[in-house]
Amino acid sequence: MAGRGASGSRQGPPRTIARASTRKRSWASLDDEALLDLRFRDLGLPRDPRADRHPANPALARALVRLDRELDRRGIAFHPHCWFGEEWFSPDGVPGIAIPFYLAHPRLAQLERRQMHEVEGGNARWLMRILRHEAGHAIDTAYGLRATPLWRRTFGPPSRHYPRSYVPRPRSQGYVLHLGHWYAQSHPTEDFAETFAVWLAPKSGWRGEYGDWPVAHKLRYVEATMEGLRGVPPRIRNRRVVDAVDRSTRTLREHYRARRRYAEQA
Repeated sequence: MAGRGASGSRQGPPRTIARASTRKRSWASLDDEALLDLRFRDLGLPRDPRADRHPANPALARALVRLDRELDRRGIAFHPHCWFGEEWFSPDGVPGIAIPFYLAHPRLAQLERRQMHEVEGGNARWLMRILRHEAGHAIDTAYGLRATPLWRRTFGPPSRHYPRSYVPRPRSQGYVLHLGHWYAQSHPTEDFAETFAVWLAPKSGWRGEYGDWPVAHKLRYVEATMEGLRGVPPRIRNRRVVDAVDRSTRTLREHYRARRRYAEQA
């Protein structure tokens, strides 16, 4: 109630929010060259996407609420914390999710498309698929699943070298098909995250789709493991953030230059 039209001592927070909104509008009107010269911290993005009271991208806010509800429906007593980073990732040892900065505002998504020719997670369906996948990584970390012998027998050694590139086997029936490019085949930890994402999706129909495939035993592992963790608090609860952009002095130009260089070397 302290927002519009209120009087008295509670006018402080609305003025702060208004200044943030003005700052967003000011850089949102810049052309690409001027925007690329800004530092990440100049964007004024919130540290926590869930805490943004007036998100410029309501689709992201809705997707995060939906992810929490899907976890609740499965009885998972853990919701990954989130922050804005330079790209999608869930760090080792941190049960959270970095969401790429460009999903915070349509102008940033526009710049991302012009610079990289696509916006990863740029539509509602794609966004939920990635969030479920990253939630799988965060839950793996939160409950220490990869340290268990059964996880390793099911998915392989998590210590396996993480490749810059991989050669998929399109005809393999030992992996789920979720994010595209047969991503589950890239590494055991990605295999788990992809399998978890397929299992988590409401009405995924995985039993019908994968019932006679060898990968079905991985899905049954996820189902049994999550059932055993219903209502169980996580072992690792730290809410540390890694490489958040809200204080980064790196410019967007430097960011995209590095990403293009990496893509060329892959």
